[in-house]
Amino acid sequence: MDGTISHDRAEETPEAKALWFQSLSLEERMDLFCSLTDLILESNPTIADRRDARSISGRIRIVSKA
Repeated sequence: MDGTISHDRAEETPEAKALWFQSLSLEERMDLFCSLTDLILESNPTIADRRDARSISGRIRIVSKA
């Protein structure tokens, strides 16, 4: 990464975001994950109680706590 700052939305491609995320250490990724989880729970505390998710085919699975 070149270390420059850009405010061009054209540079916010999914590929660019994936490269940025891959550049983070595992600790930084977990900190980001926890921060986003906290943000979601602060804005909608009941989101964890929702049960309207549907399964989709492919590699993504919805896991529920038994």
